[in-house]
Amino acid sequence: MANLVNFLKQSDIFYQFTPTQLELVANICQEVVYNANDLIFQENSGSKELYVILQGEVDILINRGGGGAEKHETAVARLRRGQSFGEVALVDEGLRSASARASQKDTRLVIIQRDKLIMLCETYPQLGYRLMYNLAADLAMKIRNTDLRIREQLLYKPAEKK
Repeated sequence: MANLVNFLKQSDIFYQFTPTQLELVANICQEVVYNANDLIFQENSGSKELYVILQGEVDILINRGGGGAEKHETAVARLRRGQSFGEVALVDEGLRSASARASQKDTRLVIIQRDKLIMLCETYPQLGYRLMYNLAADLAMKIRNTDLRIREQLLYKPAEKK
């Protein structure tokens, strides 16, 4: 438990949590190990979990194929130790906008169920405020990075010949 608390303390999404708050979160965590190329979740599946990487790497993939059976997945991000994904599940329980796949052997993740984390936030409003503040900062950074990537593609991609 102490190792998990120390790990959570280093994760961006739990930045500035008190030791007590970190222990509360650690109590609702579940650790899971994936092998290289194991699918963590599929694009367009339901979302009810937040994931934090303890060890290894995770690729975030989007399907560029048509609506048919063929898949053309493209990696849009590679996440590493301490980074989180699936955080939109905390805001809404909609469909996943991408797939996640372990890219290394023995990729260890902490999985936190949405309903348990929301209950913690409601029971301990300071913990909830800090978590949502950190979540907003993390999502803002991801949006900015995506915006920069789109801008780069639009501005520096050679013009198509007509």
